[in-house]
Amino acid sequence: MRNRVVITGTGYVTSLGTLPETILHSVQQNTPAFRTSEHFSDCMECPISDFDLTQSTGRWKNKKYLARGAQFALASAIRAVEDCGLNTGHFENAGLFTGTGPNFDIGTDFPDVQGGKLDNDSLAALWMLKYLPNTAASAISQFLHIHGENSTIGTACSASTQAIGEAFRKIKDGYLTVALAGGGDSRLSHGGLLAYNKAQALWNNWGEPTGACRPFDAERNGFITGEGGAMFVLESLEHAQQRGAHIIAEICGYGATMDAQSMTAPHPEGHYAEQAVKAALAEAVLLPEAIDLVAAHGTSTQLNDQMEAAMLERVFYTEDTSRTPQVTALKSWIGHCAAASGAVELGVLLALLAQGIVPPVRNLTAPCSENIAFVTREEPFSGSHILLENFGFGGQNSALVMRLWS
Repeated sequence: MRNRVVITGTGYVTSLGTLPETILHSVQQNTPAFRTSEHFSDCMECPISDFDLTQSTGRWKNKKYLARGAQFALASAIRAVEDCGLNTGHFENAGLFTGTGPNFDIGTDFPDVQGGKLDNDSLAALWMLKYLPNTAASAISQFLHIHGENSTIGTACSASTQAIGEAFRKIKDGYLTVALAGGGDSRLSHGGLLAYNKAQALWNNWGEPTGACRPFDAERNGFITGEGGAMFVLESLEHAQQRGAHIIAEICGYGATMDAQSMTAPHPEGHYAEQAVKAALAEAVLLPEAIDLVAAHGTSTQLNDQMEAAMLERVFYTEDTSRTPQVTALKSWIGHCAAASGAVELGVLLALLAQGIVPPVRNLTAPCSENIAFVTREEPFSGSHILLENFGFGGQNSALVMRLWS
């Protein structure tokens, strides 16, 4: 018999806040953290202000080895464990699944590269740790004393969604009882913004920062780079109920595919993104009309939004609008958090849905489709089933189906 899998703890560090009430306030006051970049005057960014890892860890000697994204992941993991009501002793045999991305903050460690020579007197002995993909997981396991099955996933913007999906499968199939899953990432460095700028992925129509990110709008023209982290405690339903845990949501299905199409652009018709969504629905044993809310990938780029809108129409469109899910896009609030996108978006969404609020797609005034029920102003939520979608560079597609617990 397979296990049902539930979320019993959440921890997140986002540009909207780190508590449900601060996230709600930021949304209701329409105050995302978009601003002109400190590195490029023609770029915008969405940073997290006043973050200090020591507020979560206290004095910890290994902090110096963590890139900013890894610090977000560790802080989020500590908060998720505190939120779930288990002490660290219960995580001895827990699993750990972490979505991470590359650290592009190269200029900090190598400010004066000459003739290809990287070494300098100020370079730390273990500088490589900031650039290894598994450093975040290593730090989390050390701090929380986790010894179980683990995986570091680097599938671009799909990574943290896949991390949650893989943890779900391990518990569902009986390999684990408890797991910590999510991710952290930051590209708000000169190197990170340079990479996206060279790839022509960033918003390039100048204007007020708050109006720049507009997923699914006819005037969309690139994304705003964000940062953040979120981690979740997953348990088998039986384990959670036996200990009287507060259950937040149940994970019901997961799907992941690859486009095999392009190093950057999505498959133009979104066929394999659609396969990921349908696989998640099939595992959840749900028809499309059972989904009440879709948290779309919604990057505000021409290619992604065109593909994703067409895919959503194929999967969900029906002339009976009462059976059409609401669709929102969290990147319009927090920017594009790269490998941490899915986890951070899920954290923000669960925080708002717990307060009965569906956040709108900001700046959406001319929707690219009339057949999708985009949320354009704050709306109440009375449903239960949610679909989270994330699609990454390299053609990585992932989808999770969840049910709010009641």
